[in-house]
Amino acid sequence: MDQNKTRKNRIVSLRFKIVVTIILTALILSVIAVTISYNVYSNTMDLHYKTLTSNLAKTAASQLDADALLRYYNEVKQIGEYDEEKYQSDEAYRKDYDAKANALKDDEYVRMLNVLFDIKDSNGITYLYVQKLEGNLCTYIMDADTSEEQCQLGTTHGVSGPTKETEHPEEGIPAFITNDTYGWLCTSMEPVRDSEGNPVALVGVDVSMNDIMEDRANYLRSILLIMGIAVVVLMFAILFFFVKALINPINMLSNAARSFIQDRNSEKKNDSAISKLNIRTGDEVETLCDSVKQMESDINTYIANLTAVTAEKERIGAELNVATQIQADMLPRIFPAFPEKKEVDLYATMDPAKEVGGDFYDYFLVDDDHLALVMADVSGKGVPAALFMVIAKTLIKNRAQLGESPAVILKNVNEQLCEGNEAELFVTVWLAIIEISTGKGIAANAGHEHPVLKRADGKYELVIYKHSPTVAIMNGINFREHTFELHPGDRLFVYTDGVPEATNAHNELFGTDRMLAALNRNPEASPKELLTTLKKDIDLFVGDAPQFDDITMLNFCYKCSPVVKELKVDAKRENLEEVLAFVDKELEIANCSMKTQMKIDVAVEEIFVNIANYAYAPETGSALIRIETQYDANRVEITFHDWGMPYDPLAKPDPDITLSAAERQIGGLGIFMVKKSMDDMKYSYVDGQNVLTIVKYLD
Repeated sequence: MDQNKTRKNRIVSLRFKIVVTIILTALILSVIAVTISYNVYSNTMDLHYKTLTSNLAKTAASQLDADALLRYYNEVKQIGEYDEEKYQSDEAYRKDYDAKANALKDDEYVRMLNVLFDIKDSNGITYLYVQKLEGNLCTYIMDADTSEEQCQLGTTHGVSGPTKETEHPEEGIPAFITNDTYGWLCTSMEPVRDSEGNPVALVGVDVSMNDIMEDRANYLRSILLIMGIAVVVLMFAILFFFVKALINPINMLSNAARSFIQDRNSEKKNDSAISKLNIRTGDEVETLCDSVKQMESDINTYIANLTAVTAEKERIGAELNVATQIQADMLPRIFPAFPEKKEVDLYATMDPAKEVGGDFYDYFLVDDDHLALVMADVSGKGVPAALFMVIAKTLIKNRAQLGESPAVILKNVNEQLCEGNEAELFVTVWLAIIEISTGKGIAANAGHEHPVLKRADGKYELVIYKHSPTVAIMNGINFREHTFELHPGDRLFVYTDGVPEATNAHNELFGTDRMLAALNRNPEASPKELLTTLKKDIDLFVGDAPQFDDITMLNFCYKCSPVVKELKVDAKRENLEEVLAFVDKELEIANCSMKTQMKIDVAVEEIFVNIANYAYAPETGSALIRIETQYDANRVEITFHDWGMPYDPLAKPDPDITLSAAERQIGGLGIFMVKKSMDDMKYSYVDGQNVLTIVKYLD
């Protein structure tokens, strides 16, 4: 699925977000406004009605005679206890009780009751009555009501509601609102006081609030309608403003930016949509538009500069790759270095920290018996160090091949490098010239790392001595040199400071102790294996930390000079005994086992007899037998030379030994047996000679 399409489907438009925000804000504000307005209106009306009922109750109380009310109450009590249930169910009881109660109603009672009716009718009072509270009972004294629900003088009810909960109800009960079977009522009770100010009874006023509650509902519906219309109008007005002042300009910016990206991807050169924008809102959006235009100009300039820099970088990178290859080609990398020199074995590596480095190593034959070893490190990094390295390496090799000693070589090279050395570069050099036949050597150390020496029966150890100054630091320096001697099995390890100074992420150095430990983990390893193992240890120690310096190493192994003996005889069968005696003598000196000696004798006999029978037939000629013994490698190499007709015995297919003797073709079995018994066998035809070599490793 297209990721851009998926992302686009997930995007919620700014218009939608603004609409939702406006609606939610308007709804919240409307709810708050309606709630506050309704509560204010309701509380105002409730307070008005409570004040009204309280004033009406006080007015009614002021028109009543407290002493008369108290007298009516006392007289009705003498009639007997009022039984409401019996009053409702027993008609005789009701008539009797009403007759007794009506007998107590004199003119004053009628006058006061009429006053209550006048107050009730003139003020729209629902219920107006006079009660006497005593304990948990209230006894009606008057009730300005003409309906069947009128309470007669002496009617008694249990006290409930605010009347019961008030601490001193006889002192009056503040106005309160109730909603019961009689509807919404606002009730207030004021005391009727005697001449001494003592409360005698309570005047109760109930004003119906059904109309006001309907007014409340109408008010709520009206304000909701008004707020709804206002919200819709306001929402469209705000949305129109946002669309014109914000959303449309932002969409224009977004589309222009998208067009700019598409044009860049398609590498179109025409003017972009951003440059054509003309947003004039007079606010931050206009400022944003101007900033985007400036950003477009800066991006175009940056891309143009980046393109030029990238092209230049690619050109420099290509040239650096060539320089890297040239530098690598300048360092000898063919191993084994001197195949014909069985007395020596060496291996070297150079890992630059950058594309090109300042480290270098070299090894070359000064003459047939003298080998020069060089390990050097130019100050600095990169191309300058690499150029200086090329010059230094060339000068050292040129001077060495003139036959000069290490000290003289470095002195002459120092003088040449100091000329015109404006960059003030210098180079540390370890230079040794070893006589291959004797193992004797001369070395000079110009400020380089201490070499590491391993004797045949020992371990790798640092050889510490006083160094000479570095090369190219100043003119007129005389360099020290010292002699040393290598014995068969001895080894030299030389390196640059990139090995001990390899640094990990914690700024810890690899150090010479870790280096020696790695070398001595398998000190008898071949030079290549030794350097490979050491490099792995360095990489493991350094981890992900960057390489700051070139890492260059060389390991040199001095072996025994092979013993070479030759015997030249006529290629005749009768000389076989002489040839075998010659070979057996050298094998005995090499402490060859009898079993291996017998295998070699069989091979020698087969090859010599073939030369005698076929090389010169029907003429005769000579044969040269050359035996080379390498004692340190426990290896014997026997070479047969003849000047007869060209013949490669290895070219003939091996016989099928699974067949019977009668089925096999005649010939080839002897050479086949030689192949199987020897460790190696090779043939060449050089300068008119058949040269056949067999190799056998001794037990």
